[in-house]
Amino acid sequence: MKRLGLLGGMSWESTLSYYRLLNQGVGRRLGGLHSADLLLHSVDFALIEALQTSGDWCRAGALLADSARILQSAGASALLLCTNTMHKVSDAIESAVSIPLLHIADATGQAVHRVGHRKVGLLGTRFTMEEDFYRQRLVDGFGLQVITPDANGRAEVDRVIYQELCRGRIEPESRLSFCRLIKQMGDAGAEAVILGCTEIGLLVGTEDSILPLFDTTSLHVDAALDWALSGA
Repeated sequence: MKRLGLLGGMSWESTLSYYRLLNQGVGRRLGGLHSADLLLHSVDFALIEALQTSGDWCRAGALLADSARILQSAGASALLLCTNTMHKVSDAIESAVSIPLLHIADATGQAVHRVGHRKVGLLGTRFTMEEDFYRQRLVDGFGLQVITPDANGRAEVDRVIYQELCRGRIEPESRLSFCRLIKQMGDAGAEAVILGCTEIGLLVGTEDSILPLFDTTSLHVDAALDWALSGA
């Protein structure tokens, strides 16, 4: 089993899901008392969020690059960045280390492509929904057509992520709001919806949605397990 390094804390609520799912996945695949071989460097999300808000992605990338170096020095064989949004600085992380960064959008795009969907809805932070670093990787790498909610819908999703989910709040009204947005994207032709923020799976699941959901946290974990256990 290869050792995975987790860049977490963005937020710790979803990093907890990574830790649980990775260990459960190893247990299912290997049986017995097996658990995942992991290293975790968890950052202070308040600092990262402030850099996001101010647009200082260079500084944010430098901070996460430092974390990546720490994990590599401690013996990690590959990295998982346990957040969708901060893949905006994936180039800075990759250039800082010699071990692979297992990209969350690649794991997601591969899963959608295998099923055969071509037009998908995307929910995430405003950065993930509105900028090209994530959407364009899905378009260029996997031939997907990606749609998002309208401006009001995007603002609502972003608000729920930062003001509720990242703080451990699960509100029934927000679940209903997300379900309405999923339906609207379905009405606009989406065949499925990508939960493009690692916290959204804490709020909505397949039982809540009229469309198939692709939870990026679970997909990222599955891809990491494939990598870590190859040749195990």
